[in-house]
Amino acid sequence: MNPAIDRNVSVDRLAFEDRGYICSTENAAGGRGINASHVLNSFGAHTLAICTAGGKSGERFRRYLDAVAFPYEAVPIEGEIRTNLNLTDRQGLTIKLNERGPAMTPEEVERVVQAVSKHLPDSSWLMICGSLPPGVTGALYVNLVKLGHEAGCHVLLDADDEELREGLETGPMVVTPNQREAERLLNAALITRTHFVAAAARIREMGPKNVLLSVGSRGAVLATAEGLWEVEPPRVDAVSPVGAGDALAAAFVWAMEQGMSMPEAARWGVAAGTASATKPGLNFANREETEAILPDVTARRVEVL
Repeated sequence: MNPAIDRNVSVDRLAFEDRGYICSTENAAGGRGINASHVLNSFGAHTLAICTAGGKSGERFRRYLDAVAFPYEAVPIEGEIRTNLNLTDRQGLTIKLNERGPAMTPEEVERVVQAVSKHLPDSSWLMICGSLPPGVTGALYVNLVKLGHEAGCHVLLDADDEELREGLETGPMVVTPNQREAERLLNAALITRTHFVAAAARIREMGPKNVLLSVGSRGAVLATAEGLWEVEPPRVDAVSPVGAGDALAAAFVWAMEQGMSMPEAARWGVAAGTASATKPGLNFANREETEAILPDVTARRVEVL
């Protein structure tokens, strides 16, 4: 609903009140769903990315999408889509500055809903990814989750703030908040592993069938009806963590589609996110690169203390 042109800037260092030097700059089509599509298609999945595009920035966005190897459907809107700035230094420190995006009319929102609806009968998963533009309420994601259920799709919700809070109450198959999103949802600081495990369990009580809570370099916590698992990655030298959570969600869906268990799918997700974080800029690990890390990713069953 709120895609972007991502301007990814690599710098030698990020330091408060001191200069750094730009090493490279790259522009690409971005947004959580776009990033997930990159990963899923590199794994061999068949997807359709549904997004909006408007204005001159929308034209550039389409050109960037035309250069990648996965199908998409861009719903035309009047407003200019946003540009996001991602700054990453050589130590992996990252600053993300996102525009809020264009306002959308009710008619434009309805066109997106119709675009999703017509493809649901041929789909096994519906991934609802990212923020909503100004003026579009979380009721939209509630509606999309329900439409996915009615079509017999598994639904993954990867969102924040109001759209996450309202959407998870409709019982999606899985929600994939990161640590900061979970903190905002629960209005609590999450610092220790005990906090993460308790948070995943608590979020699951709020409606979704399963929760995959991403906690950065510490991996993820999976909460299901069968129990809780900590999924821990190996130590790696992170170059750019931007998009690692999108890779996690995408690889998790791919693994579930292969018939794997939830803990095993979570291992694939953490492996993909970890491998992606070792790559410069907004680049994602493919299946082979993910498989190389997978043996060092562990899933351990835990209890809420």
